[in-house]
Amino acid sequence: MNPVIKFIELENRVISAIYRNLMVKAKVVIVDKSSGEPLPEPVTTIASPVPSGSLRIRLPDTVKPGAYFLKALNGHGEDAAQSAEFQVN
Repeated sequence: MNPVIKFIELENRVISAIYRNLMVKAKVVIVDKSSGEPLPEPVTTIASPVPSGSLRIRLPDTVKPGAYFLKALNGHGEDAAQSAEFQVN
């Protein structure tokens, strides 16, 4: 089972995404494509025991315009999945 995270849309600074095969305590972070570094916030933790679902992540005002992607980390903090790139304007 390969974990998947898929960016759906960004509207009004809220990211919609879906995930599959992510277990409880997996974390989803937003990564700045230009630096490769994850943003310190927001960090979303998967709390559902069901391995598939959807996420809505509100971007803080501190997130600057640019290219980003979502990265899922398993319960051990290891890379599990990565979304397609998206733009924040």
